[in-house]
Amino acid sequence: MVSGRPVTGNLDFWFRNLVVGDSKGNVEGMALSGWKDLPMELLLRIVSLSDDRTVIVASGVCTGWRDAISAGLARLCLSWCKDNMNNLVLSLAPKFMRLQALSLRQNKPQLVDDGVETIANYCHDLRDLDLSKSLRLSDRSLYALAHGCPRLVKLNISGCSAFSDSGLAYLTGFCRNLKYLNLCGCVRAASDRALQAIALNCGQMQTLNLGWCEAVSDKGVVSLALGCPDLRAVDLCGCILITDESVIALANGCPDLRSLSLYYCHNITDRAMYSLAANSRLKSTHELWDSVHLKSTHSKEKEGLMNLNVSQCTALTPNAVQAVCDSFPSLHTCPGRHSLIISGCLSLTSVHCACAVQAHHRGGGVGAL
Repeated sequence: MVSGRPVTGNLDFWFRNLVVGDSKGNVEGMALSGWKDLPMELLLRIVSLSDDRTVIVASGVCTGWRDAISAGLARLCLSWCKDNMNNLVLSLAPKFMRLQALSLRQNKPQLVDDGVETIANYCHDLRDLDLSKSLRLSDRSLYALAHGCPRLVKLNISGCSAFSDSGLAYLTGFCRNLKYLNLCGCVRAASDRALQAIALNCGQMQTLNLGWCEAVSDKGVVSLALGCPDLRAVDLCGCILITDESVIALANGCPDLRSLSLYYCHNITDRAMYSLAANSRLKSTHELWDSVHLKSTHSKEKEGLMNLNVSQCTALTPNAVQAVCDSFPSLHTCPGRHSLIISGCLSLTSVHCACAVQAHHRGGGVGAL
């Protein structure tokens, strides 16, 4: 076989170099006069190695190819389309009904509601959908997805500023398998009301991005912590209304929390940090007891927060943030491993992880930190 991937417009060239046969094109007893003679298994293998534009071209070769690709294609990205993406979606959705992952991320808004409605009408197996930066979409799209794509697990609607909290709440009532939801910049959709709906309907939620959703307050975040105990990553950057109550609720209600962003949350104080640290110690005590009770002989790295961003949280003091750092070994301030981000907080320059302190001692001075 020829190395590399076929480029749109060069299918015939690729076919000529794809197989090794006699001068008449006979390969292992088969006469291959062109692409249409390829066995479906080989066709699907080629498609799996091709870029998305080539897949689209191949689907138009003949009915047999269209049907084979429709049955075998699970993932498609159209983010490369700079113009007329909506028309492309309208034409492709009926062909690729078995899609499980579809990326329609745009730099220039192209999608409109009828495109998403067509996806919902045909692609009922979708699990992963990226509609980020679709500024022209309205709640019509959310209503369509609610009815047509109830198996969604991952949804990115970041930057879709026209969606409302009513539309988002409606969606969660049908898409109850959602685990990953990106609402960054969805200033109208991400409200306390919407978060309460997520907590009620999407109890398996693991990753939630609420960045710059300024309507979110403690009421919504506390509801999330109570209804979504499996949360592992929460981004609250720019949620200027939240206070310590939100962090305390997440620390108490979400034992598997691994990543928390509080960038620019000016109302966060030491009380929130000490709550995170206290819950770490409580969890460690329970894990130690379980280890003794089960007579576990293996040891593994202590789990807990692995990423914490408190940049621009100017009310925090060094002792409180150091307590969190000491409680979670995966939080680092050392070069190359920054997972505790404290930029913009001049009062926190003395906070360092254990390995940074050790490097400082080995280096013999402050310059080693």
